[in-house]
Amino acid sequence: MIPLLVALFYVPDSWLSASMRDTIAALAFIFAALTDWFDGWLARRWNQTSSFGAFLDPVADKLMVCAALLVLLDLNRVDSFIALIIIGREITISALREWMAKIGASGSVAVHWLGKFKTAAQMIAIPCLLYWHPLYGVSTQALGQWLIIVAAVLTVWSMCYYLRRAWPEIRDRSGH
Repeated sequence: MIPLLVALFYVPDSWLSASMRDTIAALAFIFAALTDWFDGWLARRWNQTSSFGAFLDPVADKLMVCAALLVLLDLNRVDSFIALIIIGREITISALREWMAKIGASGSVAVHWLGKFKTAAQMIAIPCLLYWHPLYGVSTQALGQWLIIVAAVLTVWSMCYYLRRAWPEIRDRSGH
């Protein structure tokens, strides 16, 4: 879905109206998010999980969010500071989780409710910002802007939480 989402914003205006492009982009993002959630739910329910799936799924999620944020940044629908916070956190926590797994301490950076709320706020904000038109009398612009700020705050909060949880290992391994 990432190539489709990005490609929509390179299609000539004569092929697709901005309104149609925004609608398709929002629907593509929603479809990707819902199928990702459903895939994970099925995998857990049917006990069909794998190490590769556990590694790849969060990477794909982060790539989709980052691609959408870069598109939104280009459209001036999200502030660069917010995009930097969210993308920077994703890179930082992914690296931290990889390192903690290498040293056998991945449990201390396991998914927490803060991360889940952050993800929920992002997954609602991004389609609102992609759509960018009123929907049933609701300003998706205002809702998206408000939720992406909430997501950025939760992003910083969750990053601090994970870093604090990992700090004893970081301190012990750095020799200080």
